[in-house]
Amino acid sequence: MATPHIKAERGDFAETILMPGDPLRAKYIADTFLADVRQVNAVRNMLGFTGSYKGRPVSVMGHGMGIPSVSIYAKELITEFEVKNLIRVGSCGAVRDDVNLMDLVIGLGASTESKVNRTRFMGHDLAAIADFELTRNAVAAANKLGVPVKVGNLFSADLFYTPESELFELLKRYGIIGVEMEAAGLYGVAAEYGARALTICTVSDHITRGELLSADERQTGFDQMMEVALESVLLDA
Repeated sequence: MATPHIKAERGDFAETILMPGDPLRAKYIADTFLADVRQVNAVRNMLGFTGSYKGRPVSVMGHGMGIPSVSIYAKELITEFEVKNLIRVGSCGAVRDDVNLMDLVIGLGASTESKVNRTRFMGHDLAAIADFELTRNAVAAANKLGVPVKVGNLFSADLFYTPESELFELLKRYGIIGVEMEAAGLYGVAAEYGARALTICTVSDHITRGELLSADERQTGFDQMMEVALESVLLDA
């Protein structure tokens, strides 16, 4: 049954979905990595597809930018389309000295400046954490492929252009492995509605050092991340 944001029917989505921010990335994933692909959503051009990877049913759909956007799509996918596993595949910035461009990071947890999880948790602090099995599978897939990976706490920011530049030194002191804009919201929605979630990111820029990947490097990093994400799906029982 269609929702205001997803025009599809139950059964159109697989139990596991990969979610990049950019809907054109979703199309790229479907065209490049999946077999027997069919498009299942185009509302607001938030493209969604279902296909298979090495025989395993997998869906892919964009989630937009920021916690409000990912929260809408994640909630509807879980409650209306019976999606059980949501894996965000995206990019992040680094602040720690030992995290470098092209590193793969996995968000075991996600801190945030957003109030969304306090709102859903009656004003209390919710520990926004990834599913353990999905995390373990992603680490195992990275190890199998020989891809170095760091696992730890992300920071999901509300503002891409924050006026609080001193924030980054605080994040560095607390060991944050990556700064992005969605994981804490995704984890909160998954906890509320009984699904499993994970965030995997490629480090595309180093905030405190002012370093950036080139367009070609971003594509290489994205493809490497996708191999890890898809191989991790195969490991999931």
